[in-house]
Amino acid sequence: MKTKRSILALMILVLAALACRTPLTATQQPPAVIQPVSTISPPDSGVINPSAQQESLVALYDNVSAGTVAILTDLGSGSGFVYDGQGHIITNFHVIEGANVIEVRFTSGFMAYGTVIGTDTDSDVAIVKVDAPAEELHPLPLGDSNSLKVGQTVIAIGNPFGLDTTMTVGIISALGRTLDSAHETPDGALFTAGDIIQTDAAINPGNSGGPLFNINGEVVGVNRAIRTTNFTDDGQPLNSGISFAISINMVKRVAPSLIATGNYDYPFLGISSMDSLSLEMVEALGLKSYTGAYVTNVVRNGPADKAGIVAGNKATSIPGLMAGGDLIIAIDGQPTRTFDEMLAYLITNKSPGETVVLTVLRGEEKVDLSITLDKRP
Repeated sequence: MKTKRSILALMILVLAALACRTPLTATQQPPAVIQPVSTISPPDSGVINPSAQQESLVALYDNVSAGTVAILTDLGSGSGFVYDGQGHIITNFHVIEGANVIEVRFTSGFMAYGTVIGTDTDSDVAIVKVDAPAEELHPLPLGDSNSLKVGQTVIAIGNPFGLDTTMTVGIISALGRTLDSAHETPDGALFTAGDIIQTDAAINPGNSGGPLFNINGEVVGVNRAIRTTNFTDDGQPLNSGISFAISINMVKRVAPSLIATGNYDYPFLGISSMDSLSLEMVEALGLKSYTGAYVTNVVRNGPADKAGIVAGNKATSIPGLMAGGDLIIAIDGQPTRTFDEMLAYLITNKSPGETVVLTVLRGEEKVDLSITLDKRP
């Protein structure tokens, strides 16, 4: 877990409101023909070919749209996509949360009732099972979100405002973001969801749970939330160019467990950390590095506490800021500039019961501490 972020007064983080509350009737269309996605332009040409780029996006849509679905419930609507040939559909937890009836609509017009078989409130992922003929199930290829770079083209396909199979295009704006999860800590705070992709692809209410693709037609994320100051007349949030998606590598870890057991256990360190440190804070804390995850709290008898991680406990010139805590600068030998980076590594590479080595700066001393991870309580 980590301390709450300060948010600009006019910025509202919309985490659970993307499931549109007034679904429209989905438009039927024939199944897409599977065909290769063409390249945008020869790699050594040095010239952007708008026609080739357009054809690439057209081919991508034709190739993957049959694997996307609209999800309608008695509470609203969202999006999803086919995970496998057994009828498992991936969507967001908040799309189906509290729903009594779940209807899954395919691009061909086929419809089926869905049953929730697994949910993860930490990552906001849910698995819905449908009984559908094999010809309706077009599992989408999954990419590698670790290979993403800021500036790469991404494509979202979903059900914004009930407009099924809508395609939008943008770029990767940032990587390794964090959001609050829906999983409460024992003291009533919220655990953190990490390894989040930020994009400027247009995401709106109803896009939740739908796939975010790379230019090769591979799913690299699951659209989850937007940050916005814009709303419709009935209070629905509108895209402002800042959207967030769960990384597909996180989904790859979570989905098999949700299908097999209905839940997924996250690794737990038992610390809280500052989001970022200003120069004034670095000076007040007497730190010897400008980057790293500064430990503000350690859960008593948690994994970090048992390993000897130290939280700040000495007053500074800044009210509420306590000096004397460890500054985590690496995890398993990988440099850590922020808590977000450390969390992304932890949740996408480690499981409860495994061990990590945290390298911390304690004053001027560099210390390696081995920690056996627990599961989030």
